Amino acid sequence: MELKRLCFDAIVVGSGAAAFNAANRLCEQGVRNLAVVCEQQLAGTSRNAGSDKQTYYKLTTGGAEADSVEAMAQTLFDGGCMDGDLALAEAAGSLRSFMNLLELGVAFPSDRFGQYPGYKTDHDPLRRGTSAGPLTSRQMTEALQKRAELYGITILDHLMAIKILQQDGKFQALLCLKTDASDHEPPFWLLQAKGLIYATGGPASIYQDTVYPHGQYGMSGIAFAAGVAGRNLTEWQYGLASLHPKWNVSGTYMQAIPRFVSTDRAGGDAKEFCAELFDCPEKLLNLIFLKGYQWPFDVRKVMAGSSLLDLLVYQETVIKGRRVFLDYRDNPLGRPLDYSLLSPEAAEYLESAGAGEGRPIDRLIRMNRPAYEFYLAKGVDLDKEMLEIALCAQHNNGGLAVDAWWRTEISGLYAVGECAGTHGVYRPGGSALNSGQVGGLRAAQSLASALPELSFSDPDVRGTVRPLLEMAEAAIGPESNLTSLQAALQQKMSACAGPIRDREQMALLLAEVSALLADFGRVRIRGRAEWPGYFHFYDSLLAQKVYLTAMQDYLERGGHSRGSAFCLDTQGEALPAGLPDQWRLRLDGPGRGDHRIQEVRLRGMEVAVEWRERHPIPQQRPAFEAVWRGFRDNGNID
Repeated sequence: MELKRLCFDAIVVGSGAAAFNAANRLCEQGVRNLAVVCEQQLAGTSRNAGSDKQTYYKLTTGGAEADSVEAMAQTLFDGGCMDGDLALAEAAGSLRSFMNLLELGVAFPSDRFGQYPGYKTDHDPLRRGTSAGPLTSRQMTEALQKRAELYGITILDHLMAIKILQQDGKFQALLCLKTDASDHEPPFWLLQAKGLIYATGGPASIYQDTVYPHGQYGMSGIAFAAGVAGRNLTEWQYGLASLHPKWNVSGTYMQAIPRFVSTDRAGGDAKEFCAELFDCPEKLLNLIFLKGYQWPFDVRKVMAGSSLLDLLVYQETVIKGRRVFLDYRDNPLGRPLDYSLLSPEAAEYLESAGAGEGRPIDRLIRMNRPAYEFYLAKGVDLDKEMLEIALCAQHNNGGLAVDAWWRTEISGLYAVGECAGTHGVYRPGGSALNSGQVGGLRAAQSLASALPELSFSDPDVRGTVRPLLEMAEAAIGPESNLTSLQAALQQKMSACAGPIRDREQMALLLAEVSALLADFGRVRIRGRAEWPGYFHFYDSLLAQKVYLTAMQDYLERGGHSRGSAFCLDTQGEALPAGLPDQWRLRLDGPGRGDHRIQEVRLRGMEVAVEWRERHPIPQQRPAFEAVWRGFRDNGNID
């Protein structure tokens, strides 16, 4: 097939806040011959995801609360399995990145004196969280893209990355599929460059139950195939989310205390299943309220905390095959909310918000009308219908292994945003947005500094590209099995390798994935119009193989439940009544494994796993003159 070739000094792949920030920073560093490559410019998580109050995490910028770069780095480090040099870089770069967003027009609120007040978010000891509203990341993306367009940066839309070419550990080129190619233009483009910043987001397509928006796929698999290591792939964040539309039901969606209702698949046999499992109504009401504060599924909050609700929803949907809804039209238990049954915290919160009376929908509108109007704009009136939910994959804390400059092991190849494995077991809410901005800045600084030493090299197109294109052409036939094969694997992944980890079922699934990868020729499509789905499926299979191997290895080395993963066990504590009798909870002991980091590498079709000690937080405090001297020499970029 004919290939269209383009040549740039640098390429950024992605359409979100991390990608456009990285491109802008490259331009500001003097790199002009660059392009942003987007599969769908208006798709992706940054532009299409949010919550009742989407959080951005940064160093404290208001009030008398004491904070410092080292204190914030310690908070990030304390989440477990996070390198200290990365934590320090994210903390040190947070203010510069936050101020950059302010100057671009992102509407973070300030008081009349110019302070930017904050609030506590998940795993946050101070009040470092801030928000520009339910669509904080969309505001960021739009502002950053507007700046990229002002800079005149080339944006190549409808180009899907399908292969990363490298030789001897050096990046060479990116092979892309032109998804809207006409009959008269080449469908495959080869983009040669000295450097690549990869910002494709998390691997959304490996699961069935996700809150990732439509149009977010992730392309981590082809990065693993190119030789990039994965880090902390076992660590995810799961939480309750609506399915239509996909949206986190955190914060006031839970603080309004709706009913939890399950039905059969056809919508019949409705019952308030949670109410049937609690001896006292006050426990149910308070757990629902707490879910707003404690939205991520956390195994430490299963026995007596709000994450018990997550497991009950999982049991209804995955094990029993029913559907679960939030009902804002009536109070739990079908009677007026009794303040005497609420904890002082919940009662005081609702009273101070003037939201103590009426139905859940009345409380929601009183506390956060935009949260109600969001669904209304999507065609869902919570005052008239129930909202279907599930326990969904929301964010991968792990990803591609990078250093403190967001460099991968491939020279000239960087990863930023969610596709980069910069987080550990726990992370403060909103820290992912900060990480994407700081990572983009540091990757751009490093790549711009390295460009004079990097050179173009011609890839072996016949040896590396041609087999892939021939495979795609040979897949075309009269029938397609693509959708059914992918849906079956996604469903199994959610069932046994998501918030609930079943070692035996994961082993069976890993064997099934490996067999299909080894015989990918049996995947059939009807025509070239299905090529995007075909390459997405191949990428997700590669990712599933690597992620499943990482999860299996963690359990085989004696790992237990931690973070957002409940690992089924024959030993440990029995769960509260209403959950399967055979399930036992055994938590990883404090400090047992959070100081070690798992890294995996795909070599051919085999996955190699290594463990290492995490890097400590750097404690050097050099004199100003020494820092200044290094800055004059090379900007202190190593």
